Amino acid sequence: MVKEEYVVEMLSVSKSFAEVCAVKDGSFNLKKGEIHSLIGENGAGKSTMMKLLYGMYPIDKGEIFIKGERMLRLNPGIAIEHGIGMVHQEFMLVNELSVLENIILGFEPKKGLKIDFAKAEKEIRKYIELYHLELPLDKKVGQISVGEAQRVEIIKTLMRGAEIIILDEPTAVLTPQETQKLFEIMRNLKKEGKSLVFISHKLNEVMDISDRISVMRQGVFRGSMNKEETSPLELTKHMIGREVFLSGGGKRGVPGEVVLELCDVWVPSAKESSKIRGMSFSLREGEILGLAGIDGNGQSELIEAITGLRRVERGRILLDGIDIANQTPKRIRKLGLSHIPEDRNVRGLNRSMNVLENLLSVEIDQAPYSKGPYLNQRAMERHGEELIRSFDIRPNNCKGPSAALSGGNAQKLVVARELSLKKKVLIAAQPTRGVDIGAIESIRAALEKARREGSGILLVSAELEEILSLSDRIIVIHEGRITGEMPVSDANENNLGLLMMGGGKEERKYERI
Repeated sequence: MVKEEYVVEMLSVSKSFAEVCAVKDGSFNLKKGEIHSLIGENGAGKSTMMKLLYGMYPIDKGEIFIKGERMLRLNPGIAIEHGIGMVHQEFMLVNELSVLENIILGFEPKKGLKIDFAKAEKEIRKYIELYHLELPLDKKVGQISVGEAQRVEIIKTLMRGAEIIILDEPTAVLTPQETQKLFEIMRNLKKEGKSLVFISHKLNEVMDISDRISVMRQGVFRGSMNKEETSPLELTKHMIGREVFLSGGGKRGVPGEVVLELCDVWVPSAKESSKIRGMSFSLREGEILGLAGIDGNGQSELIEAITGLRRVERGRILLDGIDIANQTPKRIRKLGLSHIPEDRNVRGLNRSMNVLENLLSVEIDQAPYSKGPYLNQRAMERHGEELIRSFDIRPNNCKGPSAALSGGNAQKLVVARELSLKKKVLIAAQPTRGVDIGAIESIRAALEKARREGSGILLVSAELEEILSLSDRIIVIHEGRITGEMPVSDANENNLGLLMMGGGKEERKYERI
């Protein structure tokens, strides 16, 4: 029985892809003017459920009602006509077009045969002012921050008449500051009577922003509850069937010799704020060095310089005593470096390859996986299946397409590959970005195990809690310079936050400790 209080109701919905059942007997409803969070592990079916609502996939069985009307046929065009908009986890924007051009793309207002840009800008500014969606309309999308790109997507949905807005893992790539800005926007949308679906696995955020929360586990709907009636611990049990411990800070050994050292390194960037300017620090074997900073302050440029993906203007980068500045990524890897990239889709995976091929892509030309021109398929599959089991990559099919993996399972694949290499130095950039709480627990445990086994780990994370939980030492970056360095025992969110904003930015001489 459809209830009139709901603007969306999904009843006993199922969806399979080949032999994989993504959603089994799924249910969900949404009230007008509420923020309803849909949570679950990676691969639990959250995004698939909402893509069914948006008409991206046809349902196999079940019923979908929008504003009381049963949808006998549904595709994105029909969904938009019925007031549904979706902001995807991977933004659908054209980097070479301006913010304004991206917003009106496909819906351009015309004046005769020409696009009426003045009318478009006037309309867009109404939304900017109403919902506090500050945006530089004349800049190219490739020049704006991730948080601003997300606002572009939100305005796009609003301009197409969206009353129901689905946000798919919207905070996965945002800094804490950008997340709070997004929540402010969501609350403004709610005040105006919009209904929002917030897909997430970050329980602290869910408890902050939600009115109601629904849980999915392994494609099955596990129940809904009001925020006031639950807790993060209870939600965790619903999501994965057990308690999770994210304390980190396990028993630490004494760090050994220096395995990575940067000496007065300068790296160019298209953005002034992210140029690396005379950076020096060291990393020792058996330690985790946390790099904290607001996104866009040179973290990406620094990582690319160390891994051979960006040219160094001057300075030395010593990997176990060998200068690797401006060497090829392949040579740097052979000298003892592994790399979890911050963007799994751009640098971590080849989506046209299957899971096994991605897991072995770095060492497929080495024994025991190859001998001359021949591949040892049995050895490859044995290793791949072991990694899939150890890191709980779902579905557990090494011959399955990587393109079919959820974002979190794709991240687990990359982490599994890089940690299995057991190199002297690991660059771990946003290693738990976009993964659920159970996967965060296992990835953090794997990083701590790598530290105990002697790897030196440079941990770059937008999550201060993660930096504080895992690091032995912390350095802070602001506008391409180190503004502070301290042992983790002296660090907290307040003093790190001040340094991240440039506080205490007086010139500091680098001291090796």
